[in-house]
Amino acid sequence: MSLVANSLVQPSSARRLRAWLAPCRRVFVLTGAGCSTNSGIPDYRDADGQWKRTPPVTYQAFTGDARVNARYWARSFVGWPRIDEARPNSVHVALADWEARGGISTLLTQNVDGLHQRAGSREVIDLHGRLDGVVCLACRAPSSRADLQQRLAAANPAWAGLDASTAPDGDADLDGLDFTRFDVPACESCGGMLKPDVVFFGENVPRERAQRAGEALKGSDAMLVVGSSLMVYSGYRFARMAAEAGIELAILNRGRTRADDLASLKIEEEAGAVLSEALAA
Repeated sequence: MSLVANSLVQPSSARRLRAWLAPCRRVFVLTGAGCSTNSGIPDYRDADGQWKRTPPVTYQAFTGDARVNARYWARSFVGWPRIDEARPNSVHVALADWEARGGISTLLTQNVDGLHQRAGSREVIDLHGRLDGVVCLACRAPSSRADLQQRLAAANPAWAGLDASTAPDGDADLDGLDFTRFDVPACESCGGMLKPDVVFFGENVPRERAQRAGEALKGSDAMLVVGSSLMVYSGYRFARMAAEAGIELAILNRGRTRADDLASLKIEEEAGAVLSEALAA
């Protein structure tokens, strides 16, 4: 950990988290977008839990409006390389090291960037799926986002040189363009509509995935939230489940969260520095 990172952390915060975790043997960890901001992937919400920008496209709009679909894929085409090239930061590394020492029962992430796995975490449940996968909505055939990127580039050579600011979840800010001119490839197996293998707003988390996470939480003796405001119910419900089961909850997040009143410990500091210090072997 760098001296710069150390200077940003109140030593008492790391000590408080370390003391809180001391009696815990199997901790259920839930992570959110705040874990990946230091990897260059922006988050959605401000310190009050409000949207910083226009909310993400809904499943209904993506599947029901060809213009929205083309706009999504055009922005994703430009934004995907930044997700693909992103590297784990100190949050991901600290949690992977802790898991390797047996401290984590399960890591449930709301993120779709795969950075926990790149850092070495193994017991990961991707609550909202992964951006590096693509699925056909007609025949359910899976494919890789890397392969689709090549198909998008071949079909849209004029868009290849565009540059834009990075937006959350592989999006890019492209404005003032005619998205109807962007050619979106179809499924190579059946010609159906392709979609990133992630849960859009307006979709439900797959039941089996949510049940698996719930069972993992029940088998844990504490829950730690890192980098999530928990404003989306799919994540917040696990904090509720912990409270209802009498499982202690700690939150490490800059800004307000939906579960602040359920937590026995709340720390509002840079997560990577606090975790690196608190979880040091």
